[in-house]
Amino acid sequence: MSRTTSGKQRWAVLALAASALAFAPSALAARGDQTGFGFNAGEISGFPTGAVSLTGGGAYNPKNGFVHSAGGFRCTETVEQGPLAGCLEGQGVRWDTAELLAETKFKCTGQESEAAKTAVTGENTAVLESDFYRAGDGNDESFTAQLIVSQDDLAPEIEGLQNVWIQGVGCGSAIVHFSR
Repeated sequence: MSRTTSGKQRWAVLALAASALAFAPSALAARGDQTGFGFNAGEISGFPTGAVSLTGGGAYNPKNGFVHSAGGFRCTETVEQGPLAGCLEGQGVRWDTAELLAETKFKCTGQESEAAKTAVTGENTAVLESDFYRAGDGNDESFTAQLIVSQDDLAPEIEGLQNVWIQGVGCGSAIVHFSR
């Protein structure tokens, strides 16, 4: 099997998993005031170094702080700053959520000239404190960072759609589905 075929198969499996996760939150969200979400982001970047692919989903309730979400991630370029510093190209397996945050300040590029923005957890936006795991680290998180997933553009002043963010890495465009 060629390396290209292997890579295509890996992304096909990730896409299939993301599709399954997109439907699962809808069933969870039907149980009351929970909001379900699923997403697939091919590239999150913008800070001086690094890029990450991220997929996943879950359910949350901003009224009582409930959150259960997880997915897969991979550093597609080495990250040398922020909470994911030291994640080398090709590393990364999964992530899960430690806490639902009410809000966070963020920047897509990390440049001093970029104004800080605020994301608030709501019906179409989840602000999460999440643990990221590399292969070989077992159940011990390799990194802890904030992330934002939104149905809306987080940074309309930046060209293109920016609806996902990882602390210290930047923003990106994702296929996103929220349901209530």
